[in-house]
Amino acid sequence: MSAVSTDEAYDSGAPTVDSPLARSRRSTELTLVIMAALITGAAYTIAALGTNAEIPPGIVVFVGILMALLLFAHVIVRLVARGADGTMLPLAALLHGIGFVMITRLDDELAGLQAIWSLIAVGAFAVTLLVVQRANDLARYSWLFFFAGAALLLLPLVPGVGSTINGARIWVSVGAINFQPGEFAKLFLAIFFASYLAERRELIAAHTWKVGPLHLPEPRYIAPIVLAWGFAVVVMVGQRDLGSSLLFFTLFVVMLWVATERVGYLLLGLLLFASAAYVAWTQFGHVQTRVDIWLDPWADPLDKGYQIIQSLYGLSDGGLTGTGLGRGNPGQVPEAQNDFIFSSIGEELGLIGASAVLMSYILLVGAGLRTALRTDRPFEKLLAVGLTTIVGIQAFIIVGGVIKVVPLTGITLPFVSYGGSSLVANYVLLALLIRLSDSSARRLRELPDDPTPTERWKAWRLGRQVRRAERAGDAAPETTNAGATR
Repeated sequence: MSAVSTDEAYDSGAPTVDSPLARSRRSTELTLVIMAALITGAAYTIAALGTNAEIPPGIVVFVGILMALLLFAHVIVRLVARGADGTMLPLAALLHGIGFVMITRLDDELAGLQAIWSLIAVGAFAVTLLVVQRANDLARYSWLFFFAGAALLLLPLVPGVGSTINGARIWVSVGAINFQPGEFAKLFLAIFFASYLAERRELIAAHTWKVGPLHLPEPRYIAPIVLAWGFAVVVMVGQRDLGSSLLFFTLFVVMLWVATERVGYLLLGLLLFASAAYVAWTQFGHVQTRVDIWLDPWADPLDKGYQIIQSLYGLSDGGLTGTGLGRGNPGQVPEAQNDFIFSSIGEELGLIGASAVLMSYILLVGAGLRTALRTDRPFEKLLAVGLTTIVGIQAFIIVGGVIKVVPLTGITLPFVSYGGSSLVANYVLLALLIRLSDSSARRLRELPDDPTPTERWKAWRLGRQVRRAERAGDAAPETTNAGATR
């Protein structure tokens, strides 16, 4: 059937059925999720053999819990987002599993905490899919997301609540729990940017304000989003969180470019980034230190350059095939479970294993961009691009810093690095991408666009009210006639 005839059938109310493609996605996802669990279990066993020369006694329990956790996530997707891309969840599960194995290699106590955060993260993934039943509903609360994101960004600056760790004031301590509110702020601001740009993209692209030889958008249209972006970047710079500052900057420029389809915004963004980088290098001592370490870490090999030098030595020792899980010395790198976990992977899994991790990110980014291309709704397209940009740029920044392509900044490697707030935020991001993918599949008629549970509940309540009104209307004439007879 042609696309035109399919659209006509849909618009006329004719029933639609799941296409073979839509039905096969869940089977493909199930197979890949099981493979990711088995790969993680095998890696965990090999790491234990390499370290202690014995199979861990709880391997069966470990694999069983891991399999149950991933199958739970798959079942949620199958129930509420069965048209979504079938590769996103397995790719995230594979990255998560590899990261957990490396964290176990480095610190058993941290591995126990990461296991607890993994349960919370998958729970947040399920809750997000259950709560966000229509992706476009998020656009209604755009300013609420902005103010929530702004509050989260400012929270570490509150005396008695925020704390400084490793020179960056990006942490909040509540009892024994430390978390980074900025990890969730980036999601909220991405939703705000997507909603604002979707509503005003044509006005921003119009360039009706002339300033000399320049044609610019009207200030009243571009000013709110520029101020929101500037606020986020300034706060991040004030907290010395350079990685997040760069991430917010890139997120804003990419979404503005996609919304307006004007290359000029991309070129202007590159120019502003170069200017801001130069100013930061001349005005902030910690930026100068990062750049100096990037250019020549051997100038101070026992102090400032020690971490990156040990990381490069570890990657060199890994070679093509790696030293083998449990056979390397990843603990030689300080904070290997956070910023430098990629070097630990490169040391023990070699260039092949490190390339597999990078290819997983490329495939995940490709799935996100494919979701953006498949949808025709501006908000959903921009949100998919924004969420995908967060994952892709964050991975590029930290991997580039580890292999000395760019100056090192303190952000986490998505799904891989140790950190509860990062893991939970990334699973929420993954759930949003899956919801966007499912919405695109439904509008492309790959499966019926069934009412959501909330819509069914509202329809049931409305029907109940209508039936009550009808019964009341039927009873009124009978009462009137009875009175007339008497």
